[in-house]
Amino acid sequence: MALALEFASTVRHDGHGGLADDLATPEGLAAWAGVPADESLRRRAVELRWAVRSLFAHATRAHERTDTPHLMDVERALEIVNGAAARVPRAARLEWGEQPTLRYVDSADEGDRLLAGLATAAIEFLAGAARADLRACPAPRCIRYFVKAHPRQEWCKPSCGNRARVSRHYHRGR
Repeated sequence: MALALEFASTVRHDGHGGLADDLATPEGLAAWAGVPADESLRRRAVELRWAVRSLFAHATRAHERTDTPHLMDVERALEIVNGAAARVPRAARLEWGEQPTLRYVDSADEGDRLLAGLATAAIEFLAGAARADLRACPAPRCIRYFVKAHPRQEWCKPSCGNRARVSRHYHRGR
């Protein structure tokens, strides 16, 4: 669950009407994921992230937000997420030492394993019980998703709650 949310949160509002992207460069992806990354892997990771965010938006019925132009239809998002998860075939391997041992191996490269792990985390999250508590933060300019941990929790972070209260106060005074 945490990995899927963390991955989706690699893009956020930049405070100036745009988006800040932790995966904007191969170096950014490498720093976030802890694996060597090139431009091809970065592009695939960004496409997967937008697919995951699209599914999160669909699950939460998120309304128009700053990231809406980047979201894709559900069918395309499912195709990308399921395709990334399937790129790492797992094969059983029997090894014989003192006694027979079963080990699972795959022939995928490190990038495919990274994307498959992220896609699998998103699939497990969206298909699990925690999805019922997934929320899109309603604070002005926020595009984060969070899992509601308390019945009265409305925002992803206290700073978003403060920003929403300030905005409400400002609009009441006008």
